[in-house]
Amino acid sequence: MNPPTDLKTPADARPPTRGRYRDADPMAVTSFVLGLVGLLLMNLLLGPIAIALGSLALWRQTSRPGRARLGIALGVADLVVLACLVTADDTWSWSLT
Repeated sequence: MNPPTDLKTPADARPPTRGRYRDADPMAVTSFVLGLVGLLLMNLLLGPIAIALGSLALWRQTSRPGRARLGIALGVADLVVLACLVTADDTWSWSLT
């Protein structure tokens, strides 16, 4: 007697899918780019976004953890640059004069 062929495979026999993890790699790259751009302009806005995206990419187990960590570090550097600007000339933006 042959076993029926229309039986479904068990859940643990299926190959793993990335599902919600598939967008972690672009998050890591975006975190890096925003952190880098934030060093020059809009550091109040781009710094926290870079930190949040880098942290989220690490939490979602990106295949680029170095880039996500670098994005977090650049986001923190954005906020440090902003703090230096605020203490130096009491402004929230770059001053050329």
